[in-house]
Amino acid sequence: MSNLNDTVHRVTQRIVANSRDSRRRYLDLMDRERERQPDRNSLSCSNLAHGFAAALEDQQAIKTNRGPNLAIVTAYNDMLSAHQPYGTYPPQMKVWAREVGATAQVAGGTPAMCDGVTQGQDGMELSLFSRDVIALSTTVAMSHAMYDGMFLLGICDKIVPGLFMGAARFGHLPAIFIPSGPMPTGIANKQKQKVRQLYAEGKATRAELLDSESASYHSPGTCTFYGTANSNQMMMEMMGLHIPGAAFVQPGTPLRQALSRAAVHRLAQIADDPAHSFARCIDEKAIVNAAVGLLATGGSTNHAIHLPAMARAAGIAFDWNDLAELSGVVPLVTRVYPNGSGDVNHFQDAGGMGYVIGTLLSEGLAHRDIVTVGGDDLSIYAQEPWLDGDALEWRDVGKSGDPEMLRPASDPFQADGGMRLVEGNLGRACFKTSAVEPERWTVEAPCRVFETQAAVADAFSKGELDCDVVVVVRFQGPRANGMPELHKLTPPLGVLQDRGYRVALVTDGRMSGASGKVPAAIHCTPEALGGGPLARLRDGDIVRLCAQTGELSTTADLDAREPVVVTEDEHGMGRELFAMFRANADSAEKGASSMLALAGL
Repeated sequence: MSNLNDTVHRVTQRIVANSRDSRRRYLDLMDRERERQPDRNSLSCSNLAHGFAAALEDQQAIKTNRGPNLAIVTAYNDMLSAHQPYGTYPPQMKVWAREVGATAQVAGGTPAMCDGVTQGQDGMELSLFSRDVIALSTTVAMSHAMYDGMFLLGICDKIVPGLFMGAARFGHLPAIFIPSGPMPTGIANKQKQKVRQLYAEGKATRAELLDSESASYHSPGTCTFYGTANSNQMMMEMMGLHIPGAAFVQPGTPLRQALSRAAVHRLAQIADDPAHSFARCIDEKAIVNAAVGLLATGGSTNHAIHLPAMARAAGIAFDWNDLAELSGVVPLVTRVYPNGSGDVNHFQDAGGMGYVIGTLLSEGLAHRDIVTVGGDDLSIYAQEPWLDGDALEWRDVGKSGDPEMLRPASDPFQADGGMRLVEGNLGRACFKTSAVEPERWTVEAPCRVFETQAAVADAFSKGELDCDVVVVVRFQGPRANGMPELHKLTPPLGVLQDRGYRVALVTDGRMSGASGKVPAAIHCTPEALGGGPLARLRDGDIVRLCAQTGELSTTADLDAREPVVVTEDEHGMGRELFAMFRANADSAEKGASSMLALAGL
């Protein structure tokens, strides 16, 4: 593309060069898989009969290979609000498949954890590794060799990355992700945040907090703040894996149903087209587009872990250096809560992903020439879907409907992206700048060192943190305890910051797109377990965190100290069954995956 930004081009070419051998091996494997399994008629009669025995009215079509048979891999459960709508999808999808001479079967289900339910609880220690379990579950679902394409029904935090990683191992087939959309807007986000901080200070009751939370998370659909779940949907649009514009259309609407129906028809259409296989759609340019979208929208920091793992599954080498260099040239064009006041419904109304993709393409910040499931390139994703009567159409988005939320890349909120790499003698970490006021990007203060969120909360309640302080929470990495998200740290640290103190967080654990306004160096690698530098810090050591200069350091002589050793309680809530995941996990920058590490990917 002639107007492609020089840095975006250079980073892409570096990723291509770094991925040359692994990508070739991956594409060779996909070619062999296509040749080895041309269609389900290669199955024995007994195998095939088992495969369509319960297909009822679709039995004859599958038996005679009348048309493509499409797999549905679903993360449905009705505890997780974002996934509850999926309960009605498979019966509808089977009808829509028949409309175009195809068939569809539920190939399998995957787990779907809700970090909103497990945050601060023991169950959160299974959350990150549920991504590997989802990838493995997707692989099991697709292992029956009955299918000509994949529908991937998932939205939330680890679920889309896990589905992606599993689908990549069947990349000789085409795949379309189908979202269900965000729930309607609840109470104002500032009001929700206020009640949380009041509760942290002991000025609101549990009943008042629960009423507030219930008014925010109140119906089927994705949570409306711009966290990991909605960042997932953004990335699927940037990589061309949705029907264009499908990300943020609410459940239960005629447009939502029309988009899902179009996905079924489209997958049936491209089922026999190797040029639209998942492996061909997901190349180095598509991964760069996902990273650009993440930076331009101030998306979830969790994707600093997920995106390298997703790329690895498709033979592509992507790391934090690539993300940081892109961040230097990709402007912040959105402010969606917690980076702004409005939620994803307001974002959608203002122009949504169609506007974002259009402005990025116009400024040469994204690759137009990628293979997408929606068309010949990314251009159609710069439009928005609408219903002309009963007909699904696409139209130009026009100008931003709210310049306080959505701006052109030529006049952004911030000249660079929403994330920065910080590094020094405390390791390498990610800093989400888009949610933090620039005057807070540098904090230098004595540290207080903790091993649990509960210990931080206890010190806060005793007034021990009423000072300029860098709070260090260590032994929260993937090998220590599965790298749980540390949501419960945000309200007390926010209170300290509001009291006028200079406050920062440094941790080898995770914070998500909901991490908020406190400066934080997260995903610190090497992690404390095994002797990483955080294990050598002591209370009172001076720690400097600076997003401006990219610094994460201490003046303490770490080499002169032995690392602290902490033994975690790894039993209860099934955590003992995940011991092999912890023992074999690689670093956060590589994706914190035991599955990929053991597979040699």
